[in-house]
Order: sequence, then structure tokens, then C-alpha cells
Amino acid sequence: MKKVHIFNAGPCVLPEPAIEAAIEALKDFKGTGMSVIEISHRAKEWESVMDECRSLWRELLDIPEEYEVLFLSSGASMGFLYVAMNFLEKKAAYLESGAWAKKALKEAKGLGEAYAIASSADKNFCYIPKGYEIPTDLDYFHITTNNTIYGTEIKEDMDCPVPLIADMSSDIMSRPVDVRKYAMIYGGAQKNVGPAGVSFCIVKKDLLGKVSRYIPTMLDLRTHIKGTSMFNTPPVFSIFVMNETLKWIKAQGGLKVIQENNEAKAALLYDEIDRNSLFVGTAAKEDRSIMNVCFVMAPGYEELQDEFMAFAKERKMVGIKGHRSVGGFRASIYNACPVESVKALVECMQEFEKLHK
Repeated sequence: MKKVHIFNAGPCVLPEPAIEAAIEALKDFKGTGMSVIEISHRAKEWESVMDECRSLWRELLDIPEEYEVLFLSSGASMGFLYVAMNFLEKKAAYLESGAWAKKALKEAKGLGEAYAIASSADKNFCYIPKGYEIPTDLDYFHITTNNTIYGTEIKEDMDCPVPLIADMSSDIMSRPVDVRKYAMIYGGAQKNVGPAGVSFCIVKKDLLGKVSRYIPTMLDLRTHIKGTSMFNTPPVFSIFVMNETLKWIKAQGGLKVIQENNEAKAALLYDEIDRNSLFVGTAAKEDRSIMNVCFVMAPGYEELQDEFMAFAKERKMVGIKGHRSVGGFRASIYNACPVESVKALVECMQEFEKLHK
């Protein structure tokens, strides 16, 4: 059992069974006499892990056959370039809902015409932009579904008149997703589906190969489809832990159960933030993230920030400091964060309030 309450934004808390399985695999992988980090990625024992992991993605998200599931040696930041390289021919639009959305747009601008269709920068990204229209002449429309820094989230799969592409780094596998509404879903694994070192990509195969530009071999998604995610040596350890994490999600009852658990955890913490006189949430209530709960000291109590940080640390709360660009506090309550940790944080906040009433 973990000795601390982990609220890190990423890398983050992982399921205990996945960690235990990883420890055993580091000692001896499937009875081969080798560690999982020594095994050849062409060995049948490893290929079975790749096959199982890909099958679990398909099963948990009900991914249709016309989509490919890829595991890539990169993070979502490289994904920004994958998107523009493989889909941008004439023009693309981005929903500028946070820092990562801005970075994704920057990469697209380097390759062609791309612009922000709407932005919440005017209020420091504390809400999800709404009321915009999506032109039908776009190559694609890009969204970032969850914003780890500011604590906002798009919680439904939107209808879109053009190919829809989503960076789901920090909320993939936290709820059921209608994959059929997307041309591509991608992200880093280090939130809900594994450790850092590997990214995932779910892409509709018949939409690739439409751009006229030369695409470098390693940035062409068709390369990795043809190579079954093993064109180059894959990050075997990260994929192994991903596979074990997905097995844990399945054992919990699948994504519907995971969603219910996540919503219940978030409600516990948001209710306390709204009730507690010392704290205030920073995200618009209708757009509050289920994954990353962001809050600050209430007006008049700002000087207590460092004291509360120390108070929480003494009670074994890890990772609640807000992103350096915004300050305050952030509790990342991803899938594997147990409700007991959320309750412990709530009790910590209540105890701190009593000391300063």
C-alpha cells in the first residue's frame, strides 16, 4: 500500500496491481529468465503483450476496426506535430482552451494555415470557450479535452462537421468515449493509462495519406501502422505497465464504473472547496475538470497559502501545489487515485479551516 496520498499531475498515481506486476516483470518476464527491460521486442513473449494491450484499448473504448491503435515513443507534445504533419493540407482550426492547446496550435502554424477559432485566454483559461461555429472548409478541428493546468474539461463528445482531432492526454480512459466522432485521439500515457515514455494514438486509417507534403518517415503515422507500433524499438517497460493498468481498469468494471468513481471523487472535493471559507475554486463550475481540481486561498486568506501547503505535506499529501504558471493548489485525481486519498485531503482542509476560523 502507498504510504502517501499522491495528487501529482503526471507522472501520477498508478494502480497497485500494475506496479506489483511491473516489479515482478523487472525480475523475470514471463519465465524467460530475462527482465522485461532486457527482452527483445521481437520475442513472442513481448509480442503477446503488444497484442493484449492493443486488444484492451479496443475493448474498453469500443474502437471500430477502421481505426488503428498505435503506441509511440513520444509524448503528446510530439503528437502536436503528428497531427499537423498528417492532416494539415490547407487550413485547420484549434480551440484555444489552455496552455497545451496553444502549444498544439503553434506547431500547426509552422506547417500551414491554422488559427484559434475561439479562446478563453481572456480569463486565464478558467472556462471552455462556447458559442463558436466550425467552418466546413477545414482539414480538421483540434480540441484539448482536459486542461491540467487550469482545471477545465470538455466532458462530452461533440458533433463536428469536419474531422475532429483530440488531445486526450489527461482524461483518456476516465469515461466512455464515442471514438467514431473523432478522426484521431492521442496523448501521453502518464495520467490514466501508464507511466511516462509512451504515447497513444487512435486514428481513422482512411483519413491518412491525404496531404501533399513530404512527411518524414518517423512522423508519418502510416509508418507506425505498417510496423504495428514496432517500426523502431518500442518503450517496452512503459507499454508493459500500460497493459497492466488497462487490465486493472477492466477489472474495475470498465469505463462506466471508472467514470462513476471519478465523478464521485470530484464531487467530494469540489463540495468541500465550495463549502470551506478558506478556499475557492478557479474554474467555471460548469467546466470543472473531473481529473484536475484547481483552487486557491479565498480572498483575505492569501497569506495562508504556504502554511496550508506545509500543513498538507505533514499529513502526507503529495503533489497539490498548483502549476508554476498559475500558483495555488491542484489535486489531480486520476483513475487510480483512491477515494480514501480524496477524503483525507478533504479532512485536511476542514482541519485547517478550524485552526483559522
